[in-house]
Amino acid sequence: MSLFLAALRLQLRLAPRSPGTLQVWATAPLFTAVFLSIAEHAHRTDLASFSIVAPTLMGQWALTLGIAGEVITEERSQGTLEAVIATPCRFSVVVVARILAVSLLGVTAMLEAWLVAGLGFGRWVAVPHPAVLAAALLANAAAMAGTASILSSLFVLMPSARIVQNTLNYPLYLLSGVLVPLSELPAWVGPLGRAVFLSWSADLLRAALDGAAVPRPLTRIAVVALLGLSGYLVGALLLARVLRRVRRLGTLSHT
Repeated sequence: MSLFLAALRLQLRLAPRSPGTLQVWATAPLFTAVFLSIAEHAHRTDLASFSIVAPTLMGQWALTLGIAGEVITEERSQGTLEAVIATPCRFSVVVVARILAVSLLGVTAMLEAWLVAGLGFGRWVAVPHPAVLAAALLANAAAMAGTASILSSLFVLMPSARIVQNTLNYPLYLLSGVLVPLSELPAWVGPLGRAVFLSWSADLLRAALDGAAVPRPLTRIAVVALLGLSGYLVGALLLARVLRRVRRLGTLSHT
């Protein structure tokens, strides 16, 4: 636990000065303005909550995916990757803790989106279920960290993570129904989308901003957490196997 907290605190100090974090904080309001403009033009004021949830999840995932690759890439470029891996600590714990720190910072995108909706469009979205919203945001942040840790094993093998990062953003947004619910997409997308934690998170966050009672909130939060935990276990297994391989071949610093 001390290792996890130390890595978490380290990344929390580093992240606010990172260009990736600043970029997400800058783009989240722009995405919100675009989505709300579309909803206003279509006279669908009921979609204001959609326009807040989507930039939040998009910003969080962009941050999370970015740090999943940069944790490895930066350590390698600074020549410290070997030293970190040589320590007796579990490297997967360090990776997931640093990813989680950035994912938690990404929650601030929701505040930005909410303010843009209210100040820019006069759509002050109520939060009738604050406890559900808070629990869903925390579960989603943890699930993002666990899922993104799967990619860290690939980044150990690759000299640059940028190509993978750039190809995993928007396809996942579409597949998981972040902006458009899965019920509005072709039927074949549904089963695929439900295997992605983001689809559960998006539905739950939108429900938390709706005036109606949230059906089965604990069950849905548990599904998000379970999918995230599954991602972490898969990521830890893959990372351990990749590290054994690069140690045996002596290719940790290059591919």
